[in-house]
Amino acid sequence: MSLNRYRAALAAVSERTGAPLSSLVVSFGILHEATALVPLVAVFYAARAAGLGERVVAALPPPSQQDVWPVTTMRVWVADGEAWAARVGRRYGMFGFPKGGKEESESEPRTGQIAAGAVADAVVAYAVTKALLPVRIGAALYLSPAFSRAVVDPTRRGVARVFRRGV
Repeated sequence: MSLNRYRAALAAVSERTGAPLSSLVVSFGILHEATALVPLVAVFYAARAAGLGERVVAALPPPSQQDVWPVTTMRVWVADGEAWAARVGRRYGMFGFPKGGKEESESEPRTGQIAAGAVADAVVAYAVTKALLPVRIGAALYLSPAFSRAVVDPTRRGVARVFRRGV
C-alpha cells in the first residue's frame, strides 16, 4: 500500500470531523489517558470503601496447567498491578510504602506476594482499568473530534496567537 492512500484517508477523516489531524491525534492521546486515570482512581476508592481488593485477589485460584485464558490473564494483570503499585507507592509514598524507597525491605510487599489493604485495592483498580482497554479506546476515538473542536483547537489557536504577537 502506498503512503498516498493513507494520507488521503487521513485527510478525509480530518475533513469529515472538521478538526485538523494533528488536533485529533492530540485529542485521542489526552482522552486515552483520561479514560485510564478516571476508572483507576474511581475503582481504587470504590474497592477501598467496599473492602474488595483483598477478597478479589484472594479469590484467584492457585496456578495450574489447566488454567483457562481469563484466569491466566487476570493472574498476569494482578502481577503487573502489584509491580505497578510498588513502583508508584515507593515513588509517591502511597499504599503504605515509604516515599522515595528504592529497595524492598522486609516490611514491604514483594512481587508475587499481595499485600493487604491499599495495595490489593490498587491491584484490582489496575486490573479493571486494563480490562476496560477496548472500551477506553472506543470512547477516546468517539469523543476525539468533539474534544478537538471544543478544547484542543481553541487552545492551539490561542497559543499560536500569543507567539505571533511576540508577547
